[in-house]
Amino acid sequence: MFARLEAIAEEVDLSEHLGAPLAKAKRLTQGLVATLAFFFMRVNSRVQALDLAPAIEQALLNELIPALYLERAAVRCSRAEQRHRLQALSAQRLAPLRQPAHPIQSLDEQTRRDLKQVAGECADLFQRSNSCVEGRNGFLALYQHGHHRLSPRKQQVLTALHNVAITRPDGTTAAERFFAQAHPSLFEQVLERMP
Repeated sequence: MFARLEAIAEEVDLSEHLGAPLAKAKRLTQGLVATLAFFFMRVNSRVQALDLAPAIEQALLNELIPALYLERAAVRCSRAEQRHRLQALSAQRLAPLRQPAHPIQSLDEQTRRDLKQVAGECADLFQRSNSCVEGRNGFLALYQHGHHRLSPRKQQVLTALHNVAITRPDGTTAAERFFAQAHPSLFEQVLERMP
């Protein structure tokens, strides 16, 4: 498609200034496709590792994970109309899963809870964000903007604090969520090394 667009741009003798957005779109599309391929590869490998029946695996991939993603996206919406639309789409995708005849309903309660947890983790793998204002990179960018040139040592300290000291409302740190297990207290580790 980009080859055709570039041929058309050449044919109409598009100026360099007007052709720049086409080059940028081509460059960004390759990265976007690679990101999506990585996301779907990770999700498929997580779901296949569960060794589920084909009908349940398909329901997880095609219905539950997308519904939970829409649910999470709705929470982040700033406009009410968008939020309600995404919540309705999520509910529409979840409705068939709640029917008594659906294969997921034949599983015991604990297995259904485990499936929902895995599906939620898969939905969380794909994050829509602007790195300039959100997440760890955004925090560092804003901090650097105000203080200019963080030393490598200070950046390491800030990363360590972010990973093992800062907690979410549920009491977990980034390291706990990443490794799926608790870690020793940062304060105790510092006291151990620097009595």
